[in-house]
Amino acid sequence: MHLVTFLAGGQTRWGAARGDTIIDLNLARAMMLASKGAEAKYLADDLLGFIRAGEDARDAANETLEFLGSRTIDGIVFRADAVKYLAPLSNPSKVVAVGLNYWDHIREHGGDPPAYPILFPKFSSAIIGQGDAITWDARMTSAVDFEAELAVVIGTRAQRVAAEEALDYVFGYCNLNDVSARDLQFDEKGARQFTRGKCLDTFCPLGPYVVTRDEIPDPQNLAIRSILNGNVMQSANTKEMITSVAKIIEFITQGITLQPGDIIATGTPAGVGHFRVPPVYLKPGDVIEVEVEGLGRLTNHVE
Repeated sequence: MHLVTFLAGGQTRWGAARGDTIIDLNLARAMMLASKGAEAKYLADDLLGFIRAGEDARDAANETLEFLGSRTIDGIVFRADAVKYLAPLSNPSKVVAVGLNYWDHIREHGGDPPAYPILFPKFSSAIIGQGDAITWDARMTSAVDFEAELAVVIGTRAQRVAAEEALDYVFGYCNLNDVSARDLQFDEKGARQFTRGKCLDTFCPLGPYVVTRDEIPDPQNLAIRSILNGNVMQSANTKEMITSVAKIIEFITQGITLQPGDIIATGTPAGVGHFRVPPVYLKPGDVIEVEVEGLGRLTNHVE
């Protein structure tokens, strides 16, 4: 399933993207139950609630989509180009990001690879969705960079998980742009304001949807790229990760419990703006896109 949060008819809804349509899964489920003479019930209040509801809810959603088939029903099935995509998950308990996790990024950055994953937070207040604007106060930063990343969405509470079992705890995957204010991140006078540089408002674009793990059998073999104003800036494959998705989950959960709906940003490959000569930073009017194979394309503009 390709799961989305969207705005239609003045209401925030969630559901499934299928072809060129978006299905309100709550309303579709209620209709299906009513047609069978059962009490009409919704699946969940939002996508986070759906993830937390576990396998039974996922089975119910698949049953609903099968019942609906290819029918188009006003108020339940919407044209994808007629809705406003929102961030699929705007309220996870945490976003954990990994730094310096691609071999080619190490080479452009200089130095040796880290002995173990470098972790930092992306606050949920930074999350925006497909088509939303990346903004910042020019008095605060003048070196805003882009970073295409594979994001992992946790489906089951994970504590002290072994790498061999780690992917069983994954709900799905999505695109993430780890927008970074480099002059804050590397500010020696401010004692390296790493978290501040990574967590400014709008600095965590996410989407356009979450793809369930059954559709992404191997997260370590996905093409990943960023595109700035039509020009490819980053182009790599997740097999270049230094620490795999499974081992990242193992590492995090030895001391930090991951909850359903939590997001892991798994690092970015080479080609970011900061290490180019001369550097290429985002500016008003730019359009930045992130594309991970099988996960659609996340597009944001800069204001």
